[in-house]
Amino acid sequence: MSLISPVLLLLAFSGCSSEVVPDFTETCPEFFAMPGGTLFPPTIFTGNNYKQICQKREDTHEFATLYDTENRIPVYSAYRFEGIKHCKRQKIWYIEPQLEALGPNMASESSKLKIQNQATGEDYKNSGYDRGHLAPVYHSRSQSCSHATFTLTNTAPQNSSFNQDQWRITEEAVAQTLNSTCLPNSAYIVTGVVPGPDKIKNRVCIPSHFWTAYCCLDNNQQVIDSHGFLGENINDPVQNMTIRDLEGKLTDLYGKGAFHIFGGKCKKISSTLRRFPSYDSVKDHLLHCQERHSTAKDFLTCVERVHRRNRWKNSHRQLRPLGKYSFRISESS
Repeated sequence: MSLISPVLLLLAFSGCSSEVVPDFTETCPEFFAMPGGTLFPPTIFTGNNYKQICQKREDTHEFATLYDTENRIPVYSAYRFEGIKHCKRQKIWYIEPQLEALGPNMASESSKLKIQNQATGEDYKNSGYDRGHLAPVYHSRSQSCSHATFTLTNTAPQNSSFNQDQWRITEEAVAQTLNSTCLPNSAYIVTGVVPGPDKIKNRVCIPSHFWTAYCCLDNNQQVIDSHGFLGENINDPVQNMTIRDLEGKLTDLYGKGAFHIFGGKCKKISSTLRRFPSYDSVKDHLLHCQERHSTAKDFLTCVERVHRRNRWKNSHRQLRPLGKYSFRISESS
């Protein structure tokens, strides 16, 4: 008790806590999309090693996580995107004591608690891998939410170059696209990892892939937009694809039966794939970009090249960027 109490006192002041719950669709359902008015969480794997967590700070749920205590990494984190808030990063990392039967409050990883079911900072030390956020700081809806993301149940070993380059580009592009094309409607994001064959220090599984997907719903819970992204845990470009294609790839990668992200319901083709109007020449060029380039970065480069080449001969037409991935043609009076 003398060891644990100071840690719990520290966390009482920080406001960090979380709940391991039987069903996070009942305790924190607000982070899961409801296309058509029905709640559809991502596939929840069965087994005692899979724990459902409602991540909380200052008595407010901030996001939800499905965590794998056997591999000591999350399966996915689900959250709502409410705009780019420019939150600051912190240096303190927390563990989830309920996974260690130590109580309800998050504890600092710097404490001397013996941790069995999740990763620690020592696992990552000199490993060459970053603690890669699933619910990232850049997508946080508040500074409090940003602090809540610094729990080891929300991170997985991520190739350092990949984390700081191609995956960062993808996180920023998704945020900018949703900021421009979805809000003030409801934007839901799920980000996850696929376990790989290797481990850090024979403890923490190194993911083979990182993936993320978003679903934008209007006030009537109808799908406006959706899109998926998948990248190997190396510093190669991230592939962009439809939700249907991403679910198919994850079904194969996980090997646990059909895997759904939004209950198989958010399948409307996204802005990166179809929001091109019928102005024939430019439309054809843009569709050509989509067909030839499967990575978000290459797709964007191609679109920008088309924009420079055409420059809209008719002054009332212009190609207006809506973010790093999304473009639409608008008419001005």
